[in-house]
Parts: sequence; structure tokens; C-alpha cells
Amino acid sequence: MPDSADNETEESHGRRAQLRERNRLALIEATLDCVAEIGFARTSVSTIIDRAGLSRGMIHLHFNGKDGLMDAAVQHASDLYYQNLYMLLEKVRPSAWPQERIEAVIRSDLSETILNQNNVRIWYAFRGEARERQSIRSFSDTRDDRLRGLLFQAFLTITRASYAHDPAQIARDATHGTLAFLEGMWADYLIHPDAFDRNEACRIIFRFLSALFPQHFDLRGAIADTH
Repeated sequence: MPDSADNETEESHGRRAQLRERNRLALIEATLDCVAEIGFARTSVSTIIDRAGLSRGMIHLHFNGKDGLMDAAVQHASDLYYQNLYMLLEKVRPSAWPQERIEAVIRSDLSETILNQNNVRIWYAFRGEARERQSIRSFSDTRDDRLRGLLFQAFLTITRASYAHDPAQIARDATHGTLAFLEGMWADYLIHPDAFDRNEACRIIFRFLSALFPQHFDLRGAIADTH
């Protein structure tokens, strides 16, 4: 039988690991809150530790300094974006038409969970630093490989099935056009949050897509059965 001292040691290690993870997450969340409230430039180590209620040494322990913490914070924000997107995609049946997956991306991106005043301030603050920091740019780029790849593959399936000339080029154009529309909606929300209408934003994007693929989209979204 295992020694009770060994069990206590394992439990102690487990508790310490949980505490480390809680402290790490507290610093990340405090960083994102500060960036949203006062901007990237004014977010200092002092404001972060005051917000998190932790010591300055914790930042060095977990992230090797402020730059490492900022990198971890933008990656965390990106992970939250994709968690919401994948949850919505999971609700789309496995045999779903590609246009249904595209609709899920659009509705996720413009949902209250993703597009809100806190998140939009965070993303635009980080994007202001993206030109100088590759580590930040890789997680805040609107042409992120995961999002772009997901849309491109769905559009490519549509264009190939339609026997279109140069389906890959059409799929690339549709992908970049959709991302540009989404980016524009984020900018509109940033400037006019009280007047922003999510349903209207979706309808405008679906109008663009219905002009390109009238058998696959209408103003309400994806047309599931094209036969």
C-alpha cells in the first residue's frame, strides 16, 4: 500500500500546482482588464499586480517579465475567441453544408460573447502594438491561419461543387471579403457601440455572400439544402 506520507506529498504538489495556475490566470485576466480600461501603453507592472492582488515577483516567476505576460495575455484572448467559435461549430451537425460552417463563424464573431466593449478595446489595443511585436501580431492578425483556413476550406468546397472557373481564387476572394466585412463591423462597433445592430451586421455580410453564392446564402444566412 502507498505510504501516507507519499499521498500527502502528492496532494501538496497538486495544491501548489493549482495555486500556481490560479495565480497565472489571475495575472493574465488582470492584464486584459487593465488593457481594456486604460490601454496598452498605460498598463504597467504596478497596475497589473494591484489589480491581481499579487506580488511583482509573480510576474517574473510565471512569465519572465512584462513582455512575457503580455504575450500570454493576447494568446489567452485568442484562445477564448476560438473556444466560443468551436462551441458554436460543434452545434452544427457533422454532415453540415459548408455554408452552415461559414454562417457559424460570422455569428460567433459578431456575438455578444465575442464582440463586446471589453473585447473590442483589448483587441484594438493589442493590434496597435502588433507592428512592433511579432508575438502579439501572430495572435491578433485578422488573417489568422486558423480562421482564414476554416473559411477558405468551406468556400473552396462550395466553389468546387459549383464547377466554378478557378475555384481556389474565388474561395480566396470570398475568404478575404468576409474577413474584411467582419473587421469593418468590429470597427463600427468600436466607434458606435450604442447604435450597432448585430442582426443588421449579419444581414449585410449575408447579402455580400448571397451575391457571390445565391444558391448557398440568402439575407438570413446559409441555405442548408441546395438540391
